[in-house]
Amino acid sequence: MTLMSVIALYLALGAAAGTLAGLFGIGGGLIIVPVLIFDFGLKGVSSDIAAHLAVGTSLATIVFTSVSSIFSHHLLEAVRWDIVRSMTIGIVIGASLGAVTASMLTGASLKLIIGIFVILAALKMLFDIGPKPSGKVPGKAGLAVAGTGIGWASAIFGIGGGTLTVPFLSWCNQRMQIAVGTSAACGLPIALAGALANMGTGWNHPELPALSIGFIYLPAFMGIVLASVPFARVGANLAHRLDARLLKRIFAIFLILVGIGFLT
Repeated sequence: MTLMSVIALYLALGAAAGTLAGLFGIGGGLIIVPVLIFDFGLKGVSSDIAAHLAVGTSLATIVFTSVSSIFSHHLLEAVRWDIVRSMTIGIVIGASLGAVTASMLTGASLKLIIGIFVILAALKMLFDIGPKPSGKVPGKAGLAVAGTGIGWASAIFGIGGGTLTVPFLSWCNQRMQIAVGTSAACGLPIALAGALANMGTGWNHPELPALSIGFIYLPAFMGIVLASVPFARVGANLAHRLDARLLKRIFAIFLILVGIGFLT
């Protein structure tokens, strides 16, 4: 591939991730990680690290794309900052441990785990599965424990945590707007801690492609960030004009097929 085609690919991926995030309220990592794994395979990146590189790069992009989302939700007074503060310590610990856990897995094992997670996330979207509100917001210790688990899993899958945080906050009897906004704010420490840990665990790995800093591939990172932020607004606008439920089901079926591909 030429340099221009590579840049175009990552800009297109960023645009798709941003649009889907704005349209469906999901994290872009669900689409970024699978596409990057496929792309790295085409580039000849070793299968031992392709999934690790995709996860680390995805988390690095979320550091920047989450800022715009947080600002928008904050202006709408949809962020419970008290919950965010209590969860952050656990999130940072969990995300750091998650990156270390991922580095200990073989490339095939990590790809398999991501495939299973993508299928489960898609089924949740397809059938609109979610916990019914039945609890209350835990104390600081409980929130820290929840943050640890969410951060750990999110760093392994390369996501900002919305797929896990929103259901947890909904179970805690938080309105959906508050759950989504607070989840967006929690995504920043998840991504930051996970990205830094992936830089460290992948530092000077002998099979890294050029222009990588640990398990973060800079060309993909820059292209995705440049396109995803403005296109998130496009997706949000489309959500008010299109049949988002039908599109969500179509996207869920696409994710199931992608996940199945990872399992074969």
